[in-house]
Amino acid sequence: MPFSRDAWDANLGLYETIRSMPFNEALAAGTLPAERFQHYIIQDAHYLIAFGRALAVAAAKADDTDGIVQFSEAAKVAIIVERALHADYFRQFGVTADDFARAPLSPACHHYSSYLLATAWAEPYPVALAALLPCFWIYAEVGRDIHGRAAEPNPYRAWIDTYAGEDFHAAVRGVIATTDRLAAKASPETQGAMHVAFTRATQLEWMFWDSAWNLGDWPVR
Repeated sequence: MPFSRDAWDANLGLYETIRSMPFNEALAAGTLPAERFQHYIIQDAHYLIAFGRALAVAAAKADDTDGIVQFSEAAKVAIIVERALHADYFRQFGVTADDFARAPLSPACHHYSSYLLATAWAEPYPVALAALLPCFWIYAEVGRDIHGRAAEPNPYRAWIDTYAGEDFHAAVRGVIATTDRLAAKASPETQGAMHVAFTRATQLEWMFWDSAWNLGDWPVR
């Protein structure tokens, strides 16, 4: 069994929890309060910068030129999407540049960003990819699930269409294929570390959305 299928199956219950969590249920229904989506997109913009950095580190560790191109391009896309949030979603949902500049990373965003960067720098290339994979894959699956049941009209249609679209899914399939190729020739110890990284990142995906739903902030200042 490929690593990706084994890892997905092992975390299927956690994925289902993510798919059906209040944030995503309200997003599909079009009833998500604007305040919660504002919190989400601000934190997502912060997160995408760190995600892009982690992808760039993965590109530097790639074992072939295809990997360098694949993850350098993914890093570029992450930053382009982050800038698009400023240009489109921020304006649409009433978030100013000053709002973003003054908003610190939430505890969940800080944890997730720090985890990906630390893993990308400190762990072998296959483990770094295993940590990065859930963000790609879970967004693709959640996007298509929400797309299939989204109420109309829906103020979040642009977000839904982005992650349900074929361009994004093609990129996700490419990351899965590269991760599986590396896992197939990795040692049992590295494969074990890959599974740990995949599960931890999946847990952090849940924490990120749950934080947006609960308007997560630092309990002390």
